[in-house]
Amino acid sequence: MKRFLKAGLVLALIGTGLVSQAATELVIATVNNGHMIEMQKLTPFFEKANPDIKLKWVTLEEGTLRQRVTTDIATKGGQFDVMTIGLYEAPIWSKKGWLKPIATDAAYDVDDLLPAIRNGLSTDGKLYAAPFYGESSMLMYRKDLADKAGIKFPDQPTWAQVKEFADKVNDPKAGVYGMCLRGKPGWGDNMAFLTTLVNTNGGQWFDMQWKPQIDTKAWKDAITFYVDMMKKDGPPGASANSFNENLALFNEGKCAAWVDATIAASFISDPKQSKVADKVAFAQAPTATTPKGANWLWSWNLAIPASSTKDEAAQKFIKWATSKDYINLVAKETGWASVPTGTRKSTYANPEFQKVAKFAEAEKKAIDSANLTDSTLPKSPYVGVQYAAIPEFQAIGVAVGQQMSAALSGKVTVDQALKTSQTAAEREMKKAGYYK
Repeated sequence: MKRFLKAGLVLALIGTGLVSQAATELVIATVNNGHMIEMQKLTPFFEKANPDIKLKWVTLEEGTLRQRVTTDIATKGGQFDVMTIGLYEAPIWSKKGWLKPIATDAAYDVDDLLPAIRNGLSTDGKLYAAPFYGESSMLMYRKDLADKAGIKFPDQPTWAQVKEFADKVNDPKAGVYGMCLRGKPGWGDNMAFLTTLVNTNGGQWFDMQWKPQIDTKAWKDAITFYVDMMKKDGPPGASANSFNENLALFNEGKCAAWVDATIAASFISDPKQSKVADKVAFAQAPTATTPKGANWLWSWNLAIPASSTKDEAAQKFIKWATSKDYINLVAKETGWASVPTGTRKSTYANPEFQKVAKFAEAEKKAIDSANLTDSTLPKSPYVGVQYAAIPEFQAIGVAVGQQMSAALSGKVTVDQALKTSQTAAEREMKKAGYYK
């Protein structure tokens, strides 16, 4: 009886506001890029609207983030209530039952999400992660140098046309390199770009029997072209360069052309960051023998691990951070040039955004054209453009990335790199039981 009286007293005190309930603390694991850092700065807006929820951020470098969240979710560690995950993890983890579905409502407007991104994050028609920003890849180049060289790029150029441009304008003495491309090893570093080059040359990671296809003509054509062009027209030390290094080179006016993530467009056309902001132009990612898989598809997304006990608060936060209202909040606080892109149709339809984003049309076209289920000329058994959405791919992608970087730096020949990569991939796939 005393226990019931005590409980009644506490409830009465809560009702009068004399006892406040402890706020729910949401632990959010995220990546240390510009858009996510901006989101953390806007935390007070969310906490003011939701005084019963407090946000705790764990911000990590991309490789460390992947390692930490993968370990936590696989072991049901329960360290995080919200995780930042990629388009690669979402289908694998949702099928394993490791993620809770996102409970969207009419206000969230799930139909406003770009179809290519939404489909990549859905399993059996349910959304398992909400996209914070999305990207494809495209050609970014110096229009002033193209005009001077008498070269006019079509909307979707060929790699032969791009190489001709790079050869013509490459001028190391003047500090301008014809082509900047990723060389740093990693499945999400050099292999993200190189897989698209392999795709457009008619190659694939695995055939329909899951046998690796790295020692094929398509791979040899793609990697030989890449190594030759970068040796001739690339900056020194290219085998150590990834997105950030090439972005810095481009902003300094040292790259005539660069094929990389569409998200870079907002940085290189921003006069506060780029010395060549008024001289840049955009085209679709170049093609070789097929347009299939020539440009990648990626997004960073917020997801709730099945182990989280704070589902309601996590759902609230995710819907806030990936909503139209959030995009408008960023625009109000820092300007339309800073909003996260690649997720919603309404962003691209907004005249204010169109005014400041001269890359908007090219970026949306690239994202819309990427197809996660049909990215190779020969039929492939996997989902993904610049990756294969199977757990074994990370290890294979890392091993192959190291070989391709070694070929670029001249430590091994292209043939040796491909042979070693094929052997490593076969060993991994046989060990995992894909084939004998």
